[in-house]
Amino acid sequence: MSRLFVAAPLPRPVRTDLAERLPRAAEPGVRWVPEEQWHVTLRFLGEADEDAAAGALDDLRAPPATVTLGPRVSRLGRDVVCLPADGLDELARAVRAATAHVGEPPGRPFVGHVTLARLRNRGACGITGTPILLRYPVDEIVLVRSTLGPTGATHEPLLTVPLAGG
Repeated sequence: MSRLFVAAPLPRPVRTDLAERLPRAAEPGVRWVPEEQWHVTLRFLGEADEDAAAGALDDLRAPPATVTLGPRVSRLGRDVVCLPADGLDELARAVRAATAHVGEPPGRPFVGHVTLARLRNRGACGITGTPILLRYPVDEIVLVRSTLGPTGATHEPLLTVPLAGG
């Protein structure tokens, strides 16, 4: 059993563009997510069997999607600084349906976003409100193992699934 999630990755050029446009200065109480871990979580599976998750995704039939990031860096809940991601609702529903029998029961509804930072004991950080508007295609999803550690999570891609049709 591993801590797993299914994600829509950000292509390298999009990550590079975001990193250049979003200064991430050291700020007390702000833990920045490394840019190589930026993604949109389509479904968090929690503790789940890797083979069962991979098998469920083998049966996924979903068309490619187009994501719009923005229009500005915002907050999600009390402690997440994020960039909203629009255009993945249909893909998230398909992933949820394909993996319904794997891992934790589907919980909260899908809210597309890229987590940029987590806050501790503060209300905002320097990039909150920064305008960003990017569009890019999503033609694959990734099953990811997440391992929690003292400095945050590390992510390991386990399976890449191309999107080819609904």
